[in-house]
Order: sequence, then C-alpha cells, then structure tokens
Amino acid sequence: MANETFLARLCEQAERYDEMVTYMKEVAKLGGELTVDERNLLSVAYKNVVGTRRASWRIISSIEQKEESKGADKHVGTIRDYRQKIETELEKVCEDVLDVLDDALIPNAASGESKVFYHKMKGDYHRYLAEFASGEKRKVAATAAHEAYKSATDVAQTELTPTHPIRLGLALNFSVFYYEILNSPDRACHLAKQAFDDAIAELDSLSEESYRDSTLIMQLLRDNLTLWTSSDNGEPEGGADAQKEEKTADALPKVEDGPPTEDPAPEQQ
Repeated sequence: MANETFLARLCEQAERYDEMVTYMKEVAKLGGELTVDERNLLSVAYKNVVGTRRASWRIISSIEQKEESKGADKHVGTIRDYRQKIETELEKVCEDVLDVLDDALIPNAASGESKVFYHKMKGDYHRYLAEFASGEKRKVAATAAHEAYKSATDVAQTELTPTHPIRLGLALNFSVFYYEILNSPDRACHLAKQAFDDAIAELDSLSEESYRDSTLIMQLLRDNLTLWTSSDNGEPEGGADAQKEEKTADALPKVEDGPPTEDPAPEQQ
C-alpha cells in the first residue's frame, strides 16, 4: 500500500492524474479506513481528472451556443458530437469515483470527519453529473447529490465544529448545489450565510493547524454571497460564469472561469 501511495505522489508531481487515480483506487480497495494523507491524495487525483473535463465541457458548450446564435449549422453538429464525447468521459469518471465511494470508502469510514468527507464527495460527483445531464437523468443525479449532501450535513453538525474546514467546505459546495443545480438562490444564500456566521462566532477557538484552510473557505463563502446578492434578480454581475469554482490548492490565487466557488482540494506537499 505504501508503494501505491508513493507512486500516486510521483504521478501528482508529474501531473499524470489518470494514473494517480489508478494507484489510489488500489489503496482504497484494500479495505479499512484511509489515512488523512491517502484520503487527500485520492481526492486530488479525481478532482484533477474530472476538473479538466469539466473545463473542456464549459468551453465547448460556450462555442456551441455562439455557433448556434450565428446560425452556423455546418459546425454545430460537429461541436455537439464533440461535447457529447466529453460528457461520456465525464460520466465515466463520475461513476468510477461514486463506485469507489459506495463500495469501499463510505462503508469503511469510522470517524465523523471521514463520513462527512466521503458523503460530501459523493454529493459533489453526483452534482457534476447533473451539470450536463438533462431530463430524468438530471433529476436522478440532483436527487442523489442532495441526499449525499444532507447525509454529510447531518454528521457534520453533530461531530465537526463550525470552523472545521471540511464542514465549511461542505456548506460551500452544498450552497453551490442549491444555486446552480436547483436554481434556488435564497436557499443557497441562507446556507452559505449560516455557515459563515456560525464560523465567525467561534473564530477564537480556531486551531492554528486549520486556520489557513478555514479562513480561506470562509472567504469563498463570503465571495459567493456577494455574487449571489449583487443584483435584484439573483444573478451575479457578469452572469453565472463570473462565479468561482472548486480548484486544487496550488491554483488558489487565481479564480477559475466557471461556476461558483467550491472548497479547494487539499494541498499535497
């Protein structure tokens, strides 16, 4: 197991995230609860694999819309086929991580922190499926995401402090789900504000170890609240694409050109 973890770290340094996923899946399937380090490696691996494809999907979808508005029928069909190819890749990645979560990670999660982490992760990847799905498939993905986020929230509220970075990250992503997938800005703002206010009230008790991560996510919560309340119709200035998106820790200084900010994936040294 140590060898697979070491190889996963090598893959991360070389930015070979598909291989990193393969090694961390082997670790997960050995059974038992992952260490925090292993858990973070797995999260970073999948986050990068799915992140590049989500970014590609947004770019191609934007091009498709522009070509449609110009009436360029000659290109629209080709672009649509390519978008669907990316969607197939996205679906495969999401279903892969969801299988690992359901078969190995969630059943072996013993600590409250692990339970929240994995149920939140499950909610995230169902949400990613809902981003590009339509009709009944979107409804199924959205329902599954909501159930996973709710399960994570139930545990977080009893076992994690309001300033815990995983609890804050859950609130951040759950609020993004309400805003982006359920089109419910009021619920999104309420959830984000409640999490921010609860954390502020206990800021004095924040441990030095988690100070950076917690305050960063609190800032992201506040940024999204500002965006979501910046216009009368609930749409942030510049549209939904002006909102921030979940990103890996080494990319934190810059804001991605995408949907709302989610919590950053843990940084690997």
